[in-house]
Amino acid sequence: MRTILSIQSHVAFGHVGNRAAVFPLERLGFETIAVNTVQFSNHTGYGSWTGTVFPPEHIAEIVRGVEARGALARTDAVLSGYMGDALLGEAVLDAVAKVRAARPGAIYCCDPVMGDVGRGFFVRPGIPDFMRDRAVPAADVVTPNQFELEFLTGAAVTDLDGALRAAAAARALGPRIVLVTSLARAEAEPDTIEMLLDTAEGSWLVATPIVPLDPLPNGAGDAVAALFLAKLLETGEPPAALSHAAAAIWAVFDETRRAGTRELALVAAQDRLVRPDRAFPVARVR
Repeated sequence: MRTILSIQSHVAFGHVGNRAAVFPLERLGFETIAVNTVQFSNHTGYGSWTGTVFPPEHIAEIVRGVEARGALARTDAVLSGYMGDALLGEAVLDAVAKVRAARPGAIYCCDPVMGDVGRGFFVRPGIPDFMRDRAVPAADVVTPNQFELEFLTGAAVTDLDGALRAAAAARALGPRIVLVTSLARAEAEPDTIEMLLDTAEGSWLVATPIVPLDPLPNGAGDAVAALFLAKLLETGEPPAALSHAAAAIWAVFDETRRAGTRELALVAAQDRLVRPDRAFPVARVR
């Protein structure tokens, strides 16, 4: 069985960070080693929360314990997301280096969680610079949203050509695969949201209908990164991974709408995570 080391935040209530990534990974058949960078009562989008950001030493200690069990030699990929503090980033990259040394060919998927359109940055100072200068160049796969893509590349994205140029600029930082998890552009079909996949071999676009949710649940990007990584490891085909991730996250939104909850309805959607019941065409655009 394939194994993924997921280093992200943890919340007691709700579904963001590892709480949005580990369950989908396990439902898709991956043994998942969860290392939590923070433990909060709930995600910060609620405006108030309790809990602790763990120090880098804590993360390093947990990884050393996992390493002592021989688990890193069986780890196929590392997934990282919200870090809580820039100093945690070095501990994450140290973990990536340990996995790569123990398992040559293991890949690093970095979800560069920093902010979003409309909200701006919602992480501590220092994290955006760390993501751009250290984490993204070390990654094989990055999954920014549109706001994060613009920050990483310094390029405003308003149309498909601009998105393709920005994605290529992000690849030039080091990753071989860039998945833009939410793309909004003027020429897109009305009432849709898109994802853009960019590699040296080509670029692909998929659009899904917008599911009316207010407020929009947090954690969707965390789940998409996990879904994409899992199917990329399973199939070795980035477009196939894009297709599955788009269909599965739409199913989660659909279940969330039906439940009328603010949190992602991942448990209710669990069978649709594995076998989405609606597919969306993936179009090659380059």
